[in-house]
Amino acid sequence: MSATDNPRESWRPVVGLALGLALLISTMLIAFGLPAVNSAPRDLPIAVAGPTGATEQLAGALESAQPGAFDVTVVESADAAEALIRDREVYGAFIVGADGLTLDVASAASPTVSAALAQVGQGIASQQGATVTVEDVVPTTDEDPRGIGLSAGALPIALGGFIAGVATTQLIRGTGRRLAVMGLFAVVAGLAMVSILQLWFGTFAGDFWSTAAAAMLGILATGMTVLGLESLLGRPGIVLGAVLVVLLGNPLSGVTSAPEMLPQPWGALGQLLPPGATGTLLRNVAFFDGAATLGPVLVLLGWTALGALLLAISGVRSRRAEAVAS
Repeated sequence: MSATDNPRESWRPVVGLALGLALLISTMLIAFGLPAVNSAPRDLPIAVAGPTGATEQLAGALESAQPGAFDVTVVESADAAEALIRDREVYGAFIVGADGLTLDVASAASPTVSAALAQVGQGIASQQGATVTVEDVVPTTDEDPRGIGLSAGALPIALGGFIAGVATTQLIRGTGRRLAVMGLFAVVAGLAMVSILQLWFGTFAGDFWSTAAAAMLGILATGMTVLGLESLLGRPGIVLGAVLVVLLGNPLSGVTSAPEMLPQPWGALGQLLPPGATGTLLRNVAFFDGAATLGPVLVLLGWTALGALLLAISGVRSRRAEAVAS
């Protein structure tokens, strides 16, 4: 009797594949679900403006309402607070004035955070027998007020870059040709993505070409990372790319809420991976006139350069192997 006719032998691959797929699904559930179920503000940067005594009292009330939730910056005026919001240094500002308490938010930065701040403001105001006036100084668009388009686009960006990297290594030979494919893919995919989100869904409201350039860089960084890893490491590179881009990068990106809403240090780590840096860059370019873009741009350029370096090393190794064989 051959090994293939042995029932015990023939069922091992079946059981192994079933268990492996179950483990994969469980890992994906944990990776995507754990950050979501533990979402809460953690050192969320906000500003407080008003008279000295009033701001101290308000800062204390915020700490009492949610201990450790807010990183409070005290400023002298409402204008200074709004400037911090527009510069992407804070997510919102509580302003104590003659007319009572005002909350400035930027739903374009995160509709989830804006709603959470409004809820906290209402709670503090009700304790004082007052009301809070909420003003959205950097709003989302009327067509997509909850910013669903960008949240929904986070996974396609990550998967698209991953699939492009894998497909390029499988179908295209030569370092230069692979670089050309990834560059062309990033340009076409970036234009297509922003055209859909801005011209069709109405998610973005900024300059089309600047937003498209941000999308191109994010897609290029994602694809080059996977391309370089797979070119150099083979199948293990595919697994490592999937972990970095999909299993870690996407759920830790903070696109659906904010990095500060995720358990730390995972929220900060997510901003160092291509999906998180891409989401932040797109928000900052599309709604905040390019404020605070240096950080995510450097992250994406770093991953792009790393992918190119790994690809170049793989090319050199292949040429040396061919020379030895000949």
